[in-house]
Amino acid sequence: MDVASLYDSRAREGRLKPDSAQRALLPYLDRLQAEIEDPPRRGLFRKPQPVRGLYLWGGVGRGKSMLMDLFLDALGSKVPTRRQHFHAFMQWVQAALARVRATGAEDAILPVADEIAVEARLLALDEMQVTDIADAMILGRLFQRLWSQGVTLLTTSNRPPSDLYKDGLNRALFLPFITMIEQNCEVVELASPTDHRQGRLVGSQRYFCPVNAETRAAMNALWADLAHGQAKPATLRVYGRDVEIPAFHNGSARASFYDLCGRPLGPADYLALAGTVRVLLIDEIPRLSSENFNQARRFVTLIDALYEARVTLFASAAASPDRLYVEGEGSFEFARTASRLMEMQAADWGRVTEGQGVAEPSATKL
Repeated sequence: MDVASLYDSRAREGRLKPDSAQRALLPYLDRLQAEIEDPPRRGLFRKPQPVRGLYLWGGVGRGKSMLMDLFLDALGSKVPTRRQHFHAFMQWVQAALARVRATGAEDAILPVADEIAVEARLLALDEMQVTDIADAMILGRLFQRLWSQGVTLLTTSNRPPSDLYKDGLNRALFLPFITMIEQNCEVVELASPTDHRQGRLVGSQRYFCPVNAETRAAMNALWADLAHGQAKPATLRVYGRDVEIPAFHNGSARASFYDLCGRPLGPADYLALAGTVRVLLIDEIPRLSSENFNQARRFVTLIDALYEARVTLFASAAASPDRLYVEGEGSFEFARTASRLMEMQAADWGRVTEGQGVAEPSATKL
């Protein structure tokens, strides 16, 4: 089934809301599907020729991630594919470069690119947004090698290629990568006037207490609206360790307090989580005290990371923020966390409302 047929089928089933701007992009996705399933060849026994990829860009909530995943569902297992959030992909690349350099290799980029090319003919990266100079300086050579090896890129972004790494340090060195994107990908804007995600979040209650059947039902209803029954477990790879996310869909994640704070996670783990998700549901935050001090300390670190990244937070808890940690070691310092939790309940809080997009790592490895 091609992408357009699958789109129409899901629209009839009520699994997506039809959008004329999304429909306008379906021929581009159908072209990519047809060519990557049966790539052109030069000569009867020659290797398949590289297939020109697709760079989808547009505002938050317009359905870019949904269209990427629709494409991957239509493609199925016909083509070896690697699908990741761009932030998580670059974390992996930096770790892989460090691993290769440790072997004494003079040029680590080529073997890392070749490792990706052996794994995948299609590289699907959600929410390309270059802000880190270390990432910016390696992207050109990395993708030059990937494209020379026949890897096709499908990516989404909130920005056109010309705005990537805008005002970044030494941006002139990054400009050749922009040219390569434009040469190796069709650049198409998803110019829908509708933010399909906004209505789900603005005005919704964000903090539920105490934990009881009513508040559990409210959290379940929010999650049903965000995930549509399509959530899957996901794994963040952080410095060689796996951080499990029990449920993830379209940039929204759900986990219990004990999933996130009952295990020995640290700042790097929480920063990776905050950099990957845009909406997070945390279930059943308990009262905190000196008896669960380590969990409380992790919770403080988690909220700091979510706050700085402006992640939209929904939570159920045993008490209101100012009553979560009222006595014992650490209770005084927790006042800042309580204040942040209350600030994060505002209807206009979060990256979704700032036009920064929501990502969807549908693969189990981020």
